[in-house]
Amino acid sequence: MGLRKGQKRLLLRDSKEEAADIYDTFDMRVDRHWSEKKLEEMTERDWRIFREDFNISYKGSRIPRPMRSWVESKLSNELLKAVERAGYKTPSPIQMAAIPLGLQQRDVIGVAETGSGKTAAFVLPMLTYITRLPPISEENKAEGPYALVMAPTRELAQQIEDETNKFAHYLGIKVVSIVGGRPVTEQAFEISQGCEVFIATPGRLKDCLKNQYAVLNQCNYIVLDEADRMIDLGMEPEVVEVLDAMPSSNFKPENEDEELDEKRIYRTTYMFSATMPPAVERLARKYLRNPVVVTAGTAGKANDLITQHVIIVKESEKMHRLQELLDEVVDKKVIVFVNTKITADHVSKKLEKSGYRVTILRGGKSQEQRETSLEGFRTKRFNVLVATDVAGRGIDIPDVAHVINYDMPGKIDMYTHRIGRTGRAGKTGIASTFLTLHDTDVFYDLKQMLTQSNSHVPPELARHEASKFKPGSIPDRPPR
Repeated sequence: MGLRKGQKRLLLRDSKEEAADIYDTFDMRVDRHWSEKKLEEMTERDWRIFREDFNISYKGSRIPRPMRSWVESKLSNELLKAVERAGYKTPSPIQMAAIPLGLQQRDVIGVAETGSGKTAAFVLPMLTYITRLPPISEENKAEGPYALVMAPTRELAQQIEDETNKFAHYLGIKVVSIVGGRPVTEQAFEISQGCEVFIATPGRLKDCLKNQYAVLNQCNYIVLDEADRMIDLGMEPEVVEVLDAMPSSNFKPENEDEELDEKRIYRTTYMFSATMPPAVERLARKYLRNPVVVTAGTAGKANDLITQHVIIVKESEKMHRLQELLDEVVDKKVIVFVNTKITADHVSKKLEKSGYRVTILRGGKSQEQRETSLEGFRTKRFNVLVATDVAGRGIDIPDVAHVINYDMPGKIDMYTHRIGRTGRAGKTGIASTFLTLHDTDVFYDLKQMLTQSNSHVPPELARHEASKFKPGSIPDRPPR
């Protein structure tokens, strides 16, 4: 019996769909990966895979493509040479995503894992912006710098200064840091000589503005680094005062569809934050115009290169367990984090008496003492650094093999930042944390973080009632 017309049509349609499926599979199989393609060969699908490969996501409009390599970055030849001399082989995900935005003078909120290379992500566009302006001279130096970077701690400000100078040096751009711990008169003299960039802590900069040692009359490029940390430390009033001291007549239009005048200098704001608490969002709403939110990695997530160990201990066992861990790492660099200055002093003295090469970094020490400690640790004169949270964020010490939380911090964010001192620049690291029954407030968040990063959750933590519900939430009652 012959087939009816309807059946023929169905068979024909099925065979066409089957052929289409085969073709799709074949096409997927033969298509080259984006890494084998030239820039002009990249398709929408390639860009989507590229973003997925580097865990880059955006929120915003008119977003430029991320850059795949330094050569494709549209940075000037001088800056590319400086990048090469600084030893930057390939850009990190946050650099790939944020630099093209910065080169367009877009306002940016960067949310990136700690140790992700974000300093260069804002420094390179900032220096590009400055090179388009007249050099600072006798005629304009009294009007202040062209750009400002604010950071919560002296140590982070100094690190940003060092990183900026790696590149600025080759462009003849002068950088001045304005931080506590140094005589204000010395800084006032440096400011009076003129410079293109201020790198400052909010409190000291506010004092300099108040005493008229510094002005921001021509400063139209501002970076807030570790914005959430500045808020945590109660610096919001100082940050707002500084932002209000900058020119305000050149904000970009509120309407994102309005064309920008290419000849005009607009105020450009970069904000980097590992988390986005309400106070940071408030600042962003007031001072940023149509910002693009760039996330590289998962916000607040620990680096995948870090192996996390959580050890349940009694308070009295901590010192013995600490020495066992230190004996295992032999000569490698270790940071031991504690919660208070008193504990820092106690732990460092005990370790020193036991023959370990130990130094200390905590609040209450002078700037000179802090710098001496960090330099001694960097150069391996000491291989153990006992520190409070003054070292938990932003300080970049290369080749830290192991971070030990002698005390578990009270907030999971600080845990993330502490352990982020290891596993940097593509290297693996280990983080060990001593957990006691006094730390139940963070049991839930810690268990979540360990689970998300496929790390071992100790049975005592997994079983504990405090790990099952977020503090403040009320568990569902079983039905009667």
